[in-house]
Amino acid sequence: MKNPDASQSQSASELISKRIADLGDWRGETLDRMRKLIQETEPDVIEEWKWMGTPVWSRDGIICTGESYKDKVKLTFAKGASLKDPARLFNSSLDGNVRRAIDILEGEEIDESAFKMLVRQAAALNSAGKSKPSKKAKS
Repeated sequence: MKNPDASQSQSASELISKRIADLGDWRGETLDRMRKLIQETEPDVIEEWKWMGTPVWSRDGIICTGESYKDKVKLTFAKGASLKDPARLFNSSLDGNVRRAIDILEGEEIDESAFKMLVRQAAALNSAGKSKPSKKAKS
């Protein structure tokens, strides 16, 4: 019999806060800063904890995920290939047809207004997709 996961008793927001605190270095600070920018930009954003410990920010679908690695913090936009990125923040996962990511290395600064624009676009794209009527096959 499997032991219930301790994370089941905590909310996604609590788990994300714990992850940020547990990182305890520049990666936690970076993830926290990006989280705050997402929340400022989309106050109705929903925080989720998926795929065995990945912070996810959603509104009518996934806006982006936030992962931490030894040498970077990665923010992956689920529909990033459909977003306009004039500031060229996307620097990873550029070959795919759907996702795009921003890898942030230690000491790097992100253009906050450009990042917020990506978050707004992603949320708007999700909302637009939700309101589209389904296509029905013609008889």
